[in-house]
Amino acid sequence: MMDSLFLKAAFSKKTERPPVWMMRQAGRFMPEYWEIKNKYSFLEMCKTPEIAADVTMLPVNLLGIDAAILFCDILVTGEAMGGDLDFIQGVGPKFSNPVRNAQDIENLQTDVTDKLEYVANAIKVIQQRLNGSIPLIGFAGAPFTVMSYLIEGGSSKDFKLTKLFIHNQPELAHKLLAKITKVTIDYLNLQIAAGVNAVQLFDSWALALSWDDYTEFSHNYNKEIISKLNR
Repeated sequence: MMDSLFLKAAFSKKTERPPVWMMRQAGRFMPEYWEIKNKYSFLEMCKTPEIAADVTMLPVNLLGIDAAILFCDILVTGEAMGGDLDFIQGVGPKFSNPVRNAQDIENLQTDVTDKLEYVANAIKVIQQRLNGSIPLIGFAGAPFTVMSYLIEGGSSKDFKLTKLFIHNQPELAHKLLAKITKVTIDYLNLQIAAGVNAVQLFDSWALALSWDDYTEFSHNYNKEIISKLNR
C-alpha cells in the first residue's frame, strides 16, 4: 500500500505524477450514480453501508483512480449531535432546528459514536471490495463549517447569523466549537479504527472569516483535532 501514489504524496514523497481521486459524491454526472440516487434519499445512501460502498466504488471501477474517498457527508456529525437534518433536492442540506442560544448548545450530545457506527460499517465493506488495491480516504467536516450549518440552518451566501454569533456571543461559540471538536475527534478515530488509510478535514466555510477570526474560531480547533488522531 505504501507504493500508492496518493500515500506517497501524503507523506511528501516524490511521485511520477500527481495522484488523482474523485470527491465523495462520485461525480453526479455519472448515470450509475443517478440510478442509485433515484431509489434512495441522500441520507439513506450514506447510512446504508452496502449502498455507500456501491457509490464509493463507482469512480474506482470506471476511471482507475489512485484513491477512493468514502461516500458520506460532512454534516452527519451535526445530525448525530441532535440536528434534524434533511437534504432537499435543489436546495441542499437543512437543519430544521438551528442552534441559536445557550440551551440549544446544551441540548447537543457529544457521546455519539454509536450513532455513527454505520460509517465504520461502510468503511469495512469498502475495504473488502478494494482489497488493498488503492487507499481509502475518510473525512469529516471541520468544527467551524459544521457550526455554520447548525447556526444558519443550512448553507448561506453571507453567513450573517454565524458572524453575529461569534462576535456577539464568543463564549457560546467556543462552547459549541468545543463540543463539535470532541465529536469530530471521536468520529475520525472511529474511521481510522475501521480501516481508512487517510483522513481529511473539510473546512468549506472558513473562507467567510477574517484572518484573526479564522485563527480563533477555526484553525485552533482543527489543530486540536489533528493532534488527537490515532496514528
